[in-house]
Amino acid sequence: MKQMIIHGGKPLKGDVWIGGAKNSTVALIPASILSRTPVTLEGVPRIADVDNLMDLLSEMDVKCDFHETTLRINPDNIKRSPLPAGKIKSLRASYYFMGALLGRFGKAVVGFPGGDDIGPRPIDQHIKGFEALGATVENENDQIIITAPKTGLRGAKIHLKMPSVGATMNIIMASVMAKGQTIIENAAKEPEIIDLATFLNNMGAVIRGAGTEVIRIEGVEELKAQTPHTIIPDRIEAGTYVALAACIGNGIRIHNIIEEHLDSYLAKVEEMGVVIDADEDSLYVYPAGDLKMTQVRTDVYPGFATDLQQPITPLLLTAKSGEGVIIDQIYPKRVGHIPELQKMGANIQVEDNIILVHPTHHLHGAHVSAGEIRAGACLMLAGLMADGETIISNAGNILRGYDRIEQKLRQLGAEVSVIDV
Repeated sequence: MKQMIIHGGKPLKGDVWIGGAKNSTVALIPASILSRTPVTLEGVPRIADVDNLMDLLSEMDVKCDFHETTLRINPDNIKRSPLPAGKIKSLRASYYFMGALLGRFGKAVVGFPGGDDIGPRPIDQHIKGFEALGATVENENDQIIITAPKTGLRGAKIHLKMPSVGATMNIIMASVMAKGQTIIENAAKEPEIIDLATFLNNMGAVIRGAGTEVIRIEGVEELKAQTPHTIIPDRIEAGTYVALAACIGNGIRIHNIIEEHLDSYLAKVEEMGVVIDADEDSLYVYPAGDLKMTQVRTDVYPGFATDLQQPITPLLLTAKSGEGVIIDQIYPKRVGHIPELQKMGANIQVEDNIILVHPTHHLHGAHVSAGEIRAGACLMLAGLMADGETIISNAGNILRGYDRIEQKLRQLGAEVSVIDV
């Protein structure tokens, strides 16, 4: 198990560069096996989830070479291997191998996915999409077995009951080589969907409407990668550093940002009184003065992202007066970080899954636990703000989602280390 040790209370200053989007990367890596030629991904973040996905690729004899921020994937000798539940349990995004394997081979045998414990995240919409394309889906020995008919998958009209990012991506991957046209209605509109569609289109897929609620896919015979694909910047990592800069920054510039991906989040931060200057692809966050409380309600994109609910929480604690309210409409049970913040002296409570935040003028170091990626980010920010030493157990969760986090924090002046215990 990894621990993150923080000696807080030190103002941070300088420049930080945002890595490629985790939520794109974890779909693009499985999608790479759809190609008949080697794939090059650039701007790949150095996160544990990438290592885990590379391990899964190795189970299928897919060769990977990861140097700096470039990942080369060669599926030339890929074999149809079942992906065992043990490794699949390490991250939920492994479920993208369902759509990728089904699209490539017409069959996928995948262990039930794991990942963060943030409440129910069923995969029924993924299954519904596969079945609409003609596949049969069975559960057997803690595995999902998805099989296309002998005649192959056929395009279909699929209406999602909610705009699920995972289901949208999985259906796209399964249908890019299906016969005929597939239409996904009520599709997710996140930037990561557009990134996946761009990647596949550059390999010969025909996907239109990504980023809107209706996506149309015309099946093609095969996909071949020809040029490197650069992953979009991580909007969640960027939002986390915006909160960090506002909480304890003494002037921080955040580079490699697509500002429009953060519109709803930045609107809330600026509503509190944080002053931000935007450049072409960077944001400069000024030292915060007296901040006002606000209310946050998460929603599907372009609304306030659920993954930024926790990172903004320490910032709300710095407000001078009033009561802040956080309502997570996507994952209402995503409140496990609140008892950990209370250990650090935060004046914060949960009532009926609604988070109530009160001004907290002093945080102190404590031994806390990161239950999942974004909870860990929240506790990390609180630790940087707090007096004394904070020890975050299960810090491996933070490393799953944040590119070179220890190095970046140190460059800003933080006293932080990650150790194995």
